[in-house]
Amino acid sequence: MPDWSYHPLHKLLLNKISAKNSREFLHKSMSTLSSIPGGRALIGFLGHMNPPRELQRDIYHTKFPSPIGLSGQIDPNMSGINAFQELGFGFLEIGPIVLYEPKEKHEPKRENNRILFSNYQEKVPLKLVIKKLTKLNIEIPIIAKIDSQVKSNEWDIIVQHLAPFVDAFIGTSEQIHSSVTHKSSLCLDRSFYVSFSTDELNKIKSQMENLSQYSSIAGIVLHAPYQAVGSYWHEETQTNELLTKTVKEIKSLYPELIVVTSGGVETPDEALALVQEGTDLLLLTDGYIKAGPGLPKRIHEKLLHEEVQPMPNQKWYWSFLFGFSILFGGIIALYFALTSIILPYDEAFIGLTKTDILQLNPRILAFMSHDRMALAGTMISGGIIYIQLARHGIKYGLHWAKVAFHSAAIVGFLGIFLFIGFGYFDWLHGLFWLVLLPIYYFSFREGRKVIGTPSSSHGKNDKTWQYGIYGQLMFVILGFSILVGGIVISVIGVTKVFITTDLSFLCMSPQMIDTISNNLIPVIAHDRAGFGGALVSVGLLVLTLSLWGFRKGERWIWNTLAIGALPAFIAGIGTHFYIGYTTFIHLLPVYFLILLYIAGLVLSYPFLKKK
Repeated sequence: MPDWSYHPLHKLLLNKISAKNSREFLHKSMSTLSSIPGGRALIGFLGHMNPPRELQRDIYHTKFPSPIGLSGQIDPNMSGINAFQELGFGFLEIGPIVLYEPKEKHEPKRENNRILFSNYQEKVPLKLVIKKLTKLNIEIPIIAKIDSQVKSNEWDIIVQHLAPFVDAFIGTSEQIHSSVTHKSSLCLDRSFYVSFSTDELNKIKSQMENLSQYSSIAGIVLHAPYQAVGSYWHEETQTNELLTKTVKEIKSLYPELIVVTSGGVETPDEALALVQEGTDLLLLTDGYIKAGPGLPKRIHEKLLHEEVQPMPNQKWYWSFLFGFSILFGGIIALYFALTSIILPYDEAFIGLTKTDILQLNPRILAFMSHDRMALAGTMISGGIIYIQLARHGIKYGLHWAKVAFHSAAIVGFLGIFLFIGFGYFDWLHGLFWLVLLPIYYFSFREGRKVIGTPSSSHGKNDKTWQYGIYGQLMFVILGFSILVGGIVISVIGVTKVFITTDLSFLCMSPQMIDTISNNLIPVIAHDRAGFGGALVSVGLLVLTLSLWGFRKGERWIWNTLAIGALPAFIAGIGTHFYIGYTTFIHLLPVYFLILLYIAGLVLSYPFLKKK
């Protein structure tokens, strides 16, 4: 669930139901989706959240794909654990774990737009943990937090049973000392982290000498300070500052100590502050709820911006040429649509000249012009977006831009098979694709080394970011609508060809058109299917650009969407008024798309255009 759907859904639905119900609704929905065939791929497609390789951490024989993890208090029932690994997390905490099912469950509650957690956290019985972990295929490290009230005999049972499924354990210093004294569960090939609160600095200092003698002790977990509200609590307002200060002091005393922080992060800037002071791993808590599921990805981009040198420019000229060829082809198609409309080989196939058709029904040529102009406008729009992806994405090594470029291009090439749905193959169109094919081949080859992850300097959850989320939502809906519209038009083009308003405009039935020439409908169908295929390709471009390209100050994204969509809209609306085909219900989808386009531009302008 990306931020652009999470935040609107929160306002419309989740804030109106209990904290637990909204949590379980989100987690179970995502888990169900990730469990069906292709579900995890869909989550990955929507978010493109895989952690960048540059941020991998190797700690105590465990490889963490990212230093960002999720606290167990966010998902105590483990109902969403199957989906979290697709949201960019490098590891997951589960727990607090107890041996038996607790008699009482203390659920969180919402108060004054804030999530309050009970002093008696929701606890997870060992049986449920084993059931979940044996059923799921978790590919990132799991750290099991054992409840602080668990006694030494129960501790050993839990550790022994979970050791095959998890990579590390978290416990209190008392629990670990007791375990060492009575039974050496620490001898297992698993690492252990000792849990402390921020105000226990003196306790940490006093126990470091004892802890350091055990090779299984990987480090400490430092919990953010909190403020009590009756029998509930929430993180303090200055949590990040206090946590950062404590980490700095600990690292100054014990520079080699592995420090994991839990909480205190609601923005990428706050995560960066902790990392810069020496935090090795971060567990997100209620800041994740406020900021949304995109927070890990945004933190990655902020860390990359600060820590990693940008990739050298990649080869992009063939990709640029591919986009320019699409643009140039669209201009040629527009010229023919505004002048001759049909070409000599069209006339030869139909068995009628342009003059013959005009004498029989002039609206037939007008209708064919309307499809060909719409196709031309769509090609010009697609060409502009391809060019921009090459100039600003592939050139700078952005993997997401390469995926967007080639996904749409391959779909566009496959669209050529739609042209023969009614037995007519446009040789000029086929020749155009044959010219494009070698250009695309070299474009594909030059993009093989494009594997970079984007970075971003933006680290706040400010108003411009919030507006940007809603602007992104508008463009995601726009891209998806164009994609669906293209599929529908393609299907119509290879099946019944006409819709009711088309026949009303033509003042003829398909049977009457067939009496003019049996080959006339195949030519019309080829135009319609070709237009639909082009729309699918452009819809995919707009969708992927909107899903993966939105970052603070990315002016080229706004410019691409603003300029790239204009030719398609101008041709789509203009051609209908040009030929007099202005039926409101027929143009309603285009009007809807234009409203999305304008709203998206207005809402995203402060986020994308202002640095």
